[in-house]
Amino acid sequence: QLQLVESGGGLVQPGGSLKLSCVVSGTAVGYYSFIWFHEVPGKEREGVGCISLDASTEYADSVKGRFTISRDTAKNAVYLQMDSLKPEDTGVYYCAADYVRYCILTTGDNLHWGQGTQVIVSA
Repeated sequence: QLQLVESGGGLVQPGGSLKLSCVVSGTAVGYYSFIWFHEVPGKEREGVGCISLDASTEYADSVKGRFTISRDTAKNAVYLQMDSLKPEDTGVYYCAADYVRYCILTTGDNLHWGQGTQVIVSA
């Protein structure tokens, strides 16, 4: 059974960095595309970045140049490196797996979700 466990969230000052991890079990990361979502109360869950089977990546305009997605097949994990963090980056970040060749930054009924990790960007 596919399971995703996120970690790495926390409190960071504006301009700081965090690296979120998504450890995958039940399958190899090379068989799925992965999407990182950002959620704040009262708003729809937003895809901020994703990585496809061929390791190509896509990013939302709001995070381009600041966030980087990567994967490690040896550790069977996907990562979200977040730099130059802003207060508006605050929220819960979810990792999701999609059984497709090329990822897209949208939610869907076929996604497998992790439990989320909280990020707070505040002075």
